[in-house]
Amino acid sequence: MWRVHGVLTLLAVVGALWAVFVYAPTERQMGLVQRIFYFHVSAAISAGLSYFLVFVGSVGYLRTRHDRWDRLGLAAAELGVLFSLFVLISGPLWARPIWGVFWRWEPRLTTMMITFTIYVAYLMVRSYGEPGERTQRFAAVVGIFAFVMVPFVRYSINLWAADQQLHPPSVDLDPAMATTKYVSYIAFALLFGYLLRLRLSQLGNAAKLVQLIHQRRRIAP
Repeated sequence: MWRVHGVLTLLAVVGALWAVFVYAPTERQMGLVQRIFYFHVSAAISAGLSYFLVFVGSVGYLRTRHDRWDRLGLAAAELGVLFSLFVLISGPLWARPIWGVFWRWEPRLTTMMITFTIYVAYLMVRSYGEPGERTQRFAAVVGIFAFVMVPFVRYSINLWAADQQLHPPSVDLDPAMATTKYVSYIAFALLFGYLLRLRLSQLGNAAKLVQLIHQRRRIAP
């Protein structure tokens, strides 16, 4: 299954690159820079999915105290921060030719930055807290409350006045552009799933290694 998932991910990523740079037409007003859109939005969706899984893992850990839920929260948070960073880098690169500046403190950009910062704090709790259940419980609580920001990012366009917005509430796409968008969604979803499985496997193996070391220490004369 690892091999099948890897091959499908590779094919989807190659297909998305072909669709973005060859199949999709060039947007008349924004030009070539508009092609960042396909990666930017796909990464944002992947980040939102990651943070939802942090929420699920956090709730699961507080209910069961099973480490597998804790590992899910940690792995998803790492991927969420990675994809959010991609969003925060690709956004300004797209904005500079269109808005004239790399950054403006408009609602969606600001809420995305706040969300990214909160989940970085979550990872810092995991990294610098004392190993053990206490840190895991505290991180789970942070992971649950941090998810409150995700709907703010999604619906920020509707929550603030139109004159404060730079992101459009909706976009009408050429059929080829719409197809490219969905191909990019699929590619990012498969890539996200593959990276999540890989990271969970690494964390699981590390946990088994720690248990083995502790067992040998107890057995040793």
